[in-house]
Amino acid sequence: MNKLLVFSLLLLFSSVVWSGYLESDQDVLIPQEWAHVDRVGPTEELELTFALKQQNVHLLEEKLRLVSDPDSVQYGKHLSLEEVASLVRPSDLTEKVVHRWLQSHGITNCLTVRTQDFLQCTMTAETAERLLPGSRFHRYMRDGHYLVRSSAPYSVPDDVHHHLDFVGGLHRLPPKGLDLSKKQKSKAGFHLGVTPSVLRTRYNLTSADVGSVQNNSQAVAQFLEQYYHPADLAEFMAMFGGGFQHRSEVDRVVGTQGGGKAGIEASLDVEYIMSTGANISTWVFTNPGRHESQEPFLQWMILLSNMTGLPWVHTISYGDDEDSLSAAYMMRINTEFMKAGVRGISLLFASGDSGAGCRHLGKENTFRPSFPASSPYVTTVGGTSFKNPYKVTYEVTDSISGGGFSNIFKMPDYQTTAVNSYLKTVALPPKSYFNTSGRAYPDMAALSDNYWVVSNRVPVPLVSGTSASTPVVGGMLSLINDQRFMKGLPALGFLNPRLYKLNGKALFDVTEGCHYGCLDEQVQGQGFCAAPSWDPVTGWGTPNYPALLAVLLSD
Repeated sequence: MNKLLVFSLLLLFSSVVWSGYLESDQDVLIPQEWAHVDRVGPTEELELTFALKQQNVHLLEEKLRLVSDPDSVQYGKHLSLEEVASLVRPSDLTEKVVHRWLQSHGITNCLTVRTQDFLQCTMTAETAERLLPGSRFHRYMRDGHYLVRSSAPYSVPDDVHHHLDFVGGLHRLPPKGLDLSKKQKSKAGFHLGVTPSVLRTRYNLTSADVGSVQNNSQAVAQFLEQYYHPADLAEFMAMFGGGFQHRSEVDRVVGTQGGGKAGIEASLDVEYIMSTGANISTWVFTNPGRHESQEPFLQWMILLSNMTGLPWVHTISYGDDEDSLSAAYMMRINTEFMKAGVRGISLLFASGDSGAGCRHLGKENTFRPSFPASSPYVTTVGGTSFKNPYKVTYEVTDSISGGGFSNIFKMPDYQTTAVNSYLKTVALPPKSYFNTSGRAYPDMAALSDNYWVVSNRVPVPLVSGTSASTPVVGGMLSLINDQRFMKGLPALGFLNPRLYKLNGKALFDVTEGCHYGCLDEQVQGQGFCAAPSWDPVTGWGTPNYPALLAVLLSD
């Protein structure tokens, strides 16, 4: 009889976005905002995702480094999806062991992806609980949305354990989206507010800076029960898009748009990537899931592994506290990010809206990094505010801008010089609060404070968060890709190695202000502070578009 290995609790449920969660060393606890509804019936169908161990991950990482380093002869020589698949697909033994295990429990209704490293299988709850001893499936509800998850840890046979990274659909719950409209900062009297024309003025985009080539596209991804309304986008462009050529419709929706009211988050993402990356074909990935047991973020990652002809730039406003996820899960997601990067796809993630964050560990506090913002294989975008809120001026930090140092991932080579310079020259919080050798983020920033958004046909002011700055940067990178394609150059792909070699050139350095940290005697609510060159609040700063275009148009 096979010895059973308990997968760490730790394939864990996701916590509330940018905020706290519940945990236990004895059982999987569900965050309080999820209300228990009932035990799932034995014949109810579930869909679980099996992440098979991949081959040649170290070679994939090296390939990403070479195609992303402007000093490499392989720079820009991206791989096709088929080439990625041939590199990382699981070994024949792994596929055989996992398939045999599933078939021994009568599970045959499975779909795979082109890279062969994910299996999505449909089965009854009774079968799932036999397959994964210890699991107990229950239905939970939050804000009228239902999900099925296991309330307990599970096990797999030892011989199978070595061929799997994780099983999705058991524990991780979608984080709760921020109500961006509730983060309004009260300012007396008239306030300028951020609109497309304000952004174009600040970042030096002209009316001629719009897309024009056919083979360019960009995308936003939404997982948090948020939907945009086409009528809102049309209204937004009618109100704010008069000074430049633009599109008023999304070209492709991947997934199913839910009904009901539009979400501020979804409206913000679509309206600002399409007004900054103006006149560029735009996709929306929206994934409520076909089954209550699906994990929307994981579903999006799987789509990237199974689609050719993807948009070149993706912006995502989504994240969890690093400590709420297992290292194994995050390592595998990092591999998925690498798979996208070697194909020439740029992934931009919001840095979060809790400053440095804070984790309370008994009498000790530490800062709390966020993932995927802390991934070494994505470009993370922080946030800024105008120094003078009544006119277009220089920028200072937005105190909510997420940033810090990973506790899981080591500092990548491309950023060691910049980050170590910051650590040596700036007054820092106590080193017990953060990991000085971890991947540091964000990489760059843009305005994140007091946006105008149209949602449910109503103009909404004072919307704030790095969910705003991220599509703005993404739109500018799409414009740069447009110009690169006109010159016969490849897509920017994974930007960070090239960004850090610019050493701040072509960006507006943000040197004033700090962001939030732990509210205690030691740091008194303050995290890190901005400084000349790179810092863990605004990265290298905000884009000066024409200068950034010029340096990124060179081979």
